[in-house]
Amino acid sequence: MTKKQKKVLIRVIVAAVLIIAFSFLPLEGYIRFICYMVPYLVIGYDVLRKAFKGILNRQVFDENFLMAVATVGAIALGDYKEGVSVMLFYQIGELFQSYAVGKSRRNISELMDIRPDYANVEKDGELEQVDPDEVEVGTVIVVQPGEKVPIDGVITEGSSTLNTSALTGESLPREAKAGDEVISGCINMTGLLKIQTTREFGESTVSKILELVENSSSRKSRSENFISKFARYYTPAVCYGALALAILPPIVRMLALGLAPEWGDWIYRALTFLVISCPCALVISIPLSFFAGIGGASHEGVLVKGSNYLETMAQTKYVVFDKTGTMTQGVFEVSGVHHNTIPEEQLLEYAALAECSSSHPISKSLQKAYGKPIDRNRVTDIEEISGHGVKAKVDGVEVAAGNAKLMKQMDLPYSECHEVGTIVHVAVDGTYAGHILISDQLKPHAKQAIQDLKRAGITKTVMLTGDMKRVADQVAAELGIDEVHSELLPADKVAKVEELLAKKGEKEKLAFVGDGINDAPVLSRADIGIAMGALGSDAAIEAADVVLMDDDPQKIAKAIKISRKCLRIVYENIYFALGIKAICLILGALGIANMWMAIFADVGVMVIAVLNAIRALFVKNL
Repeated sequence: MTKKQKKVLIRVIVAAVLIIAFSFLPLEGYIRFICYMVPYLVIGYDVLRKAFKGILNRQVFDENFLMAVATVGAIALGDYKEGVSVMLFYQIGELFQSYAVGKSRRNISELMDIRPDYANVEKDGELEQVDPDEVEVGTVIVVQPGEKVPIDGVITEGSSTLNTSALTGESLPREAKAGDEVISGCINMTGLLKIQTTREFGESTVSKILELVENSSSRKSRSENFISKFARYYTPAVCYGALALAILPPIVRMLALGLAPEWGDWIYRALTFLVISCPCALVISIPLSFFAGIGGASHEGVLVKGSNYLETMAQTKYVVFDKTGTMTQGVFEVSGVHHNTIPEEQLLEYAALAECSSSHPISKSLQKAYGKPIDRNRVTDIEEISGHGVKAKVDGVEVAAGNAKLMKQMDLPYSECHEVGTIVHVAVDGTYAGHILISDQLKPHAKQAIQDLKRAGITKTVMLTGDMKRVADQVAAELGIDEVHSELLPADKVAKVEELLAKKGEKEKLAFVGDGINDAPVLSRADIGIAMGALGSDAAIEAADVVLMDDDPQKIAKAIKISRKCLRIVYENIYFALGIKAICLILGALGIANMWMAIFADVGVMVIAVLNAIRALFVKNL
């Protein structure tokens, strides 16, 4: 509890004790008035001050004005205990709401507690703690066990286990060694690491995440905008309504019916009407629901850039995917050696050594499959043939490794491969020796991600890729994707998304999921753009509305479920608050509802709505 909250709690206790004490004393006349004014001012001085400031600033119609008019009016009518009690219960409600909102903000701050306080830089053999903002690109920083990685970089020395849960929501630790890229916000759990920074602190992952979460509230959803506009017109309307209720019925009774006007009774009804009408339950709980939803999502490794995107995502019915790096790992690996006339290990050795001077992903995957250090002294006469492959002598033996075109050029008969992937044919000493199949591996949860989306009510899944038709069709069939379009350029992807947008229903939304720089135009064009954050390019992350921090496609369904839960809570609060208000306003105007019912309609509804809003934080088991 904050100092301010403790202060309000003391005022509440003092006022409550005084009201109870005065109830048992035989107080009359001015003495009674003066006695009850003490707890009234103790509990309500700040509300009166805010109401007065609002009048001076010409911003009259807010909850402070409503409470001030209602309680001062009740006291003026001689209902001292009711007037003070209304203010007391209002302050109890405000205290409770302040505590609940503060707790949700603290929860979100704890979930996002990834901002590093310092970076360790080695100077003259000693570690010096400096502000991460002051560290230049290329500086070697030291991260000790238990410390946060302050800036993105590459490990130059050491190995460790990293806890990435604050960034990705993934509790499984990640192993990291020299040469690996690490992102800021991870916690170093075991060994000492030396990291060469690749970005400035302001451009690093941790800064971008915090910026996204902090700025998310500036992008208001339609529900939030509706509530703001609603409160702007609603509050003056009920104030004028209460004024009419206080004046018109007594005048009608007196002039038209010839009855006693009963001013006191109608003014009391008007004051009750004012207390009931206070719209703070809606004004507080709706933004809080979105704030809690965004906070809960960020804890699960899903960064939503604004409540408007949360609202759009809840209506998603079409999900369109890029292939490489989104549904596949974007990492090429040897997945088979076929038709080999020499031992498999020897064939891989010849191919890896022949390709040793190339930095192409295919060459790297061959070297990785070989698994031993490359001795370049064993390789001579390397000849790269553009678009075909490479020829070289390995231990004096002539080796050719490349595609079918190279085999045709050498006039060598070769065996076709019936599996999908990149085929590297290998000839040794002028004789065909077999071929190596290299394919992009599917992400572990990719198939499950499609199933989860269909269970979540997604009507159509589509894959767009620049890859060959045969490869694209096999991946789509394996994953269970409904529709696939292959051999597309970035501009073709935008055109396909335009087509899909034209076909879908007005209330249906289309999400595009991508990771590469070439996906940025499509991410911007879709109703909701979802980027892979860990391996994705900066351009894709910048263009997207939602970022998945651990590149797990299963998080797409999770993000949609979070947004739907959040929207459900928002509408529950709107219907509940307006429904109770409407019933109590009618009862108040008819003289059936008294001040105590008015207190429930205001404070009670607000407390229930705020508690309901906080449910949006809890999204782990969705």
